[in-house]
Amino acid sequence: MKILSVFGTRPEAVKMAPIVMQIAQTPEIESRLCVTAQHRQMLDQVLGLFQIKPDYDLDLMRENQSLPELSSSIFKYLDPVLTDFNPDWILVQGDTTTVAITALLAYYRRIKVGHVEAGLRTHDKWQPFPEEINRRVAGVTADLHFAPTNWSRNNLLRENVLDKDIIVTGNPVIDALKFVSEQETPKEILEIIEMYKGKRIILVTAHRRENFGQPIENICFALKELAARDDVQIIYPVHLNPNVQEPVKRILGDTQNITLLPPLDYLPLVHLMKHSTLILTDSGGIQEEAPAFGIPVLVLRETTERPEGVEAGALKLVGTDTNHIVQEAKRLLDDESEYRKMSKASNPYGDGHAAERIVEALLRAGDSQV
Repeated sequence: MKILSVFGTRPEAVKMAPIVMQIAQTPEIESRLCVTAQHRQMLDQVLGLFQIKPDYDLDLMRENQSLPELSSSIFKYLDPVLTDFNPDWILVQGDTTTVAITALLAYYRRIKVGHVEAGLRTHDKWQPFPEEINRRVAGVTADLHFAPTNWSRNNLLRENVLDKDIIVTGNPVIDALKFVSEQETPKEILEIIEMYKGKRIILVTAHRRENFGQPIENICFALKELAARDDVQIIYPVHLNPNVQEPVKRILGDTQNITLLPPLDYLPLVHLMKHSTLILTDSGGIQEEAPAFGIPVLVLRETTERPEGVEAGALKLVGTDTNHIVQEAKRLLDDESEYRKMSKASNPYGDGHAAERIVEALLRAGDSQV
């Protein structure tokens, strides 16, 4: 069986790394990896962390590249890779532009698609943008749907995906997290922990497109208000996008009890998560990762495609209203029983064996065609 794995961003690389490594140990599979590198630097540090070397590197990242420009480049430069390798299966993960275009190209060439982290939905095509439509496109073209949870599986069943084509695997991010959290804590994180000893660390990540403009400003005003407390240190690795950099630096620059950092590599980010008291984020992956460490998460979005964490009590949707963010953060900081309730919630996203289940399902699918 010939399998081509395709991804282009750091979150995809993190979640696909355990699968790529599992496939490499499976003698029945001839595998290759293609990266579109729609996020160059952030992708490369994950490849280095997991010691993965792509067979094909399309190197498509360009400054201020529009979605149509990126999409057309993926069509143009990925197609020759499919000609060269001629895979039986293409594996994609999640909901990026790379995923949607790769899935379409596979369909045009009648190549089977396995969609990792299938079935996530907000049922609002504009939130998150463009991810909600990207994952729906992948869902329509996929032949095997690797759903992380039963909630995701039920979304697919409602869309008339056949039950036999859905495998609930858990989320491979937990496989990756297990691997990374066992690595030695990076020096830069040890220094942060030592510097702010005695304070409670609030980790912030906020960079989504739908939060550009007033929402990101509202988030910053909330952080400024929380930073007035002497018992906290807010640490915010700031995304390089100018729509994030400008308001964050304008509103929060030189604010006491707030540390603005450049974007962190995945290894230090995981270890900083482990040592945080509270996380405020609009990211998708952190909603899955933080519950594994028992860290409460306030989600800076109006809706989430990961409601399992909300139902389990590990996440809480707070949106981008300044007062609401401050109120919910203070509640967790000041009420020990409320904090304990969230920190003790179970993690619904898996047991660290998703990669094994995905590879086993692909082998079964191959055997059934012989």
